[in-house]
Amino acid sequence: MTPRRYADLPLHLRLPLYLFVGLTLALLILPLLAALPISVNSAPWFTYPFPGVSGRWFKAFFLSDTWTGALLNSLSIALATTVLATTLGTLAAIGLVNARFPLRRLVMALAIAPMLMPVVVLGLGLFIFFGPLGLNYTFAGVVVAHSLLAMPFVIITVTATLTRFDFTLMQAAANLGASKTRAFFDVMLPLIAPGVGAGAVFSFATSFDEVVMVLFIAGPGQRTLPKQMFTGLREQLDPTIIAAAVTMVLITSALMIAALVIAKKR
Repeated sequence: MTPRRYADLPLHLRLPLYLFVGLTLALLILPLLAALPISVNSAPWFTYPFPGVSGRWFKAFFLSDTWTGALLNSLSIALATTVLATTLGTLAAIGLVNARFPLRRLVMALAIAPMLMPVVVLGLGLFIFFGPLGLNYTFAGVVVAHSLLAMPFVIITVTATLTRFDFTLMQAAANLGASKTRAFFDVMLPLIAPGVGAGAVFSFATSFDEVVMVLFIAGPGQRTLPKQMFTGLREQLDPTIIAAAVTMVLITSALMIAALVIAKKR
């Protein structure tokens, strides 16, 4: 007896899940819908209704060296994190799907532990660990810290893709004279690219939106956009912060949409 697909179930059985998903999406989206429109408020306060609509806060954001510098820092750190986390996470996933890998379950649990550990605790631990290594308040230190947070997403997505990969293709490539490196790039990587791409997107988003680790590890030269927003909430509260939030949401959304389109084309 083949199991029935969820889409084939009667509506009255699917309705509870539809309601639950709708409620969850509403709880996630409604706060954004309430806050983001303030970025076009002509008045310098966070109130409804607006006395008028203006783009002054976006102009203040893009003409400010402080805000644009923070945006460029965030982009550069996120891109470096994406490269490092995606590379290491993909290699780790390939090793972890091997049933002969020693202590595979323990290593997998350790690999995804940063997803479960409070970021404050992890940030404090890295701050203490990075001290003797001279990585505190450096670009490399922030990238390594963000990569630690992003790698679990890469490992999970790539591992899920590798469970459907036929490893006999690698043996066939080796029998035809291909080295392990060439077999990986010519055979495996094209087939697992959707999982690798999804992990890369999550890595970028994780780094681009992260603030707690930056407060511990980053110095004045690594002031990211989330850190600048956090500072602005304490020092100068105006809708420029919401304009920065809108910019972050648009960049992240565009990246995820692009990744979804690429995945569908494969």
